[in-house]
Amino acid sequence: MTSRGTRYWSNGAIPLIGPDVLGEIIAACSDISVVVSDMGDILSVMVNPNHESHGVLIDWEGQDMRSFLASESIPKFDRKMSEILSGAATSRPVELNHTAKTGLTFPLSYSFHTIGPDGAILMMGRDLRPIAQMQQQLVDAQIALERDYEKQRETSTRLKVLLETTRDAVVFVSAASGRIVDLNGRAARLLRGTLDEINGTLLSRWIASPEGELDLRALVGVAQGDDTTPLTLVLPSTRSEVQLRPTLFRAAGERLILCRFDRGSEPTLTSETDSRARRLFENTPDGVVFVDRAGAVLAANDAFLALSDLGDTAAARSKSLADLLVRGGVDAKVILDNAVRNGQMRNYATRLVTPFGAEIPVEISAVYLEDPSKPAIGLAIRDTSRADGVRTGTVESNVRPSRDLVGSATLKEIVAETTEVIEKICIETAIELTDNNRVAAADMLGLSRQSLYVKLRKYGLLTRED
Repeated sequence: MTSRGTRYWSNGAIPLIGPDVLGEIIAACSDISVVVSDMGDILSVMVNPNHESHGVLIDWEGQDMRSFLASESIPKFDRKMSEILSGAATSRPVELNHTAKTGLTFPLSYSFHTIGPDGAILMMGRDLRPIAQMQQQLVDAQIALERDYEKQRETSTRLKVLLETTRDAVVFVSAASGRIVDLNGRAARLLRGTLDEINGTLLSRWIASPEGELDLRALVGVAQGDDTTPLTLVLPSTRSEVQLRPTLFRAAGERLILCRFDRGSEPTLTSETDSRARRLFENTPDGVVFVDRAGAVLAANDAFLALSDLGDTAAARSKSLADLLVRGGVDAKVILDNAVRNGQMRNYATRLVTPFGAEIPVEISAVYLEDPSKPAIGLAIRDTSRADGVRTGTVESNVRPSRDLVGSATLKEIVAETTEVIEKICIETAIELTDNNRVAAADMLGLSRQSLYVKLRKYGLLTRED
């Protein structure tokens, strides 16, 4: 029985599809289908009726398929035909480009299928333009993302530079949680902490109102208002007052408060107080020196000039702190870095070296003097020569009980044990003073870096990371 090109077996179980219906199915399943002989001659061409842009392509029939392929696609076509005829072909499709005269300026992905005993081969082609367009869209989206990322990074860099160069202490606070989301180095020094330590914590931990704990809702209310009068708040760490100017804004849907700090009602020096401070600087028996962040001497009193055998203030200003200390840059870096990082440093023991080569044992205390335009470090330098003599006498007086050790161990064992204890204490002190800088510690102790590591390993002072 035959109906609409379909012939059935007598039992009606297995239908056989007629050639016309089969051609329609193949045309619908691909964009362009070509039936070629084993020699590559085109037997028929079927075009998907839903893709009228491909044309009819009837003039292809009876011609060699290679005449419609671009030169770079002909070897791929021949290789695939050889695989098909030898039975070694895979189902992997092949991308072929057609010549310009066909009007098919886009690549097609052809899958090859044998369809009969006469060696005919069906090439089912898929238009790759939709894939190419999607790929182009993905590339455009990636380029747009990269541009947005570069713009965001540029904006972030500008913000960081602005925060670090401004003279104001600036903190960004979330209006919802009260947590600090960003701040600059000047604000970190004002709050007596580090950037990593402060960032992400509650603002109320670092600042309070004169009446008690900081009220976030009150701060938001002031930031929303038109009143430009700054708030007077208190730093719990120093009990000093600061002036805060809050500004409320929104970024990426989140409300933030920009807090700008000014030093509040700090005691100002009257003329009488200023005069006393100047007389203290000039007449104190301890040496007082002011240096900049790089260690260059800005000012020095007479006591320091006498201690260091310098002729006048001009001679002191021609020096740097490293020039005045026996261990040079190592001592200077330890003192300056600790003063800037912690605000102050107490009783650092070292030796002052004079222009004539004499070495004087001293203790140095340092304090960081923050100033928006000219920050400086003040140094109080005390001669410890007499104290060393007193300590030496004390040590000698304490040697007497050590006679109890004689007889319980050999002299070599007693000396070795005592030396190791002192050596370990000195190494631990050097590591602590240099903030775990092994090169600076080795230089301070007069050791090579290799020798220092040997001793660190000997006394169990190396961490797992080391």
